[in-house]
Amino acid sequence: MVTDQQVRRLMMLLQQGLTQQAAADRTAMAVNTARKYRRSGRLPSQWRPEHAWRTRDDPYADVWDGIRRQLEAYPRLQAKTIFDALQREHPGDFADTQLRTLQRRIRQWRCLSGPPGEVFFAQVHRPGVLCQSDFTHTGKLGITIGGTSFDHLLYHFVLTYSNWEHCTVCFSESF
Repeated sequence: MVTDQQVRRLMMLLQQGLTQQAAADRTAMAVNTARKYRRSGRLPSQWRPEHAWRTRDDPYADVWDGIRRQLEAYPRLQAKTIFDALQREHPGDFADTQLRTLQRRIRQWRCLSGPPGEVFFAQVHRPGVLCQSDFTHTGKLGITIGGTSFDHLLYHFVLTYSNWEHCTVCFSESF
């Protein structure tokens, strides 16, 4: 089987001026194969069709409606729990080696029809772009100096990329 790396090397050797025979010999490839890849301009990985068909019958086709109803009623139910129940209800129908198939099928169901997933927005912190700052009122903390109440603000500043932070005492929120 010819690899992408062999075809890339073949094209490089052909660009350097080697004959097709010499380039094919150096890449351990038959001349006809080298000719095929030279004419097409595609790599071997681009020739293979994407595998989108089943290779064997679905062992859970007969019981899937019941599994789906259980998952709709109890969305957090584990595949292993369902599999153990299936083995008890249908002795001899499901081998231990078919657990992974059920896990894949349940994962696919959860992605397409299951409960909605948690929504979150990823935060990308770039150096020198973002910072955060906040004032905190400390009057309710009851801080005293020499028996006198010390009502003040704390100003907190953070660079979000490096997490460098600085805190200072302020007496108002104005500059």
